[in-house]
Amino acid sequence: MTQRLPSSLTPLDTALAALLRGLDPVTPVELPLADAAGCIATGMPLLSASPLRDIAAVDGWALRANDLVGASSYSPLALIELPTWVEVGDVMPEGCDCVLDAGAVEISGRLALVLAEGVPGQGVARGGSDIAENAPAAVAGRPVDAAALLLARVAGVDKLSVRRPQLRIVNVPGATATMHMIAGFARAAGLDVSTHEAGSREETSIAEALDVSSCDLLVTTGGSGVGRADAAIAALVQCGAQLAHGLALQPGRTSAAGRLGKVPVVALPGSPGQALAVWLALALPLADRFSARQPRRTVALPLARKIASNVGIAEIALLVEEHKTWMPLAVGEWPLQAIARADAWLLIPASHEGFAAGEPADAYLMRE
Repeated sequence: MTQRLPSSLTPLDTALAALLRGLDPVTPVELPLADAAGCIATGMPLLSASPLRDIAAVDGWALRANDLVGASSYSPLALIELPTWVEVGDVMPEGCDCVLDAGAVEISGRLALVLAEGVPGQGVARGGSDIAENAPAAVAGRPVDAAALLLARVAGVDKLSVRRPQLRIVNVPGATATMHMIAGFARAAGLDVSTHEAGSREETSIAEALDVSSCDLLVTTGGSGVGRADAAIAALVQCGAQLAHGLALQPGRTSAAGRLGKVPVVALPGSPGQALAVWLALALPLADRFSARQPRRTVALPLARKIASNVGIAEIALLVEEHKTWMPLAVGEWPLQAIARADAWLLIPASHEGFAAGEPADAYLMRE
């Protein structure tokens, strides 16, 4: 049986503007480093310089480069005093600015012969070279990544201030794989995700799981169509949600968006491709607003071939990078293999007829 569509479709821009209206970033929280990973950084603590002073970067002899001019194996330089042996991490002795390898100095009793020249900074890690004084651990508005965590640990910081919006996903039986996919993308966006299975596909059972008392964003997976068994929309309405059911977006026309109380709600179809498209177009901008994330980066490459689009419906194309071009994988309908291969996605506005082959396209990366 052919699936019927909602009687009217709300433009994507209209639905997104309504969802974002009046929303403020969530309150920052301090989390241990392991929990802060992937979250969006807020005001970061200013770190102390590391290392605090010049230290040896290699094992060897600490010396002053200006004293070694002309030294070679053919013309050894005799030292008045024995040099100091240092190992990695040792503070450089006063007046020393280079470290020579063990074989570059010959020691015989109280006599030291230098067999090579040195240059200032050779074998030395300068004070502040790893972390500059008062550098932030991470950039506010950007995800806390592995590099930020490394800086924090080296500087002795054990907690970071981040924004971590709370997402509640309610799954209608039959869409479990889709729920887990969306949960994975949500966690990658820095959200704290809780998943809940409705007891059945009945409207009352779904309504019982629609608790927004402790979440910033509510997402449902499955049951958003117009068939008799698709009860997620009816359950949301039963709970008092104000919804626009049916979006001028392909894939994802049977989805819905609105508010349940003050909490934004996005009802995703059970199909993985449709659900992911709506997540990218509607839910991800909400997550970014709650996190006060800086605008996501796009990558501009020429299209390997033409993308045609219908005016009046926003469409999302999946792309893969091939030979420094974007090769379209799927437009309109997204097979699972296209989702698995995609490097990026491209939103085609409803007013646009598509893109010509060779035209630059600014695409968002699927995984930053």
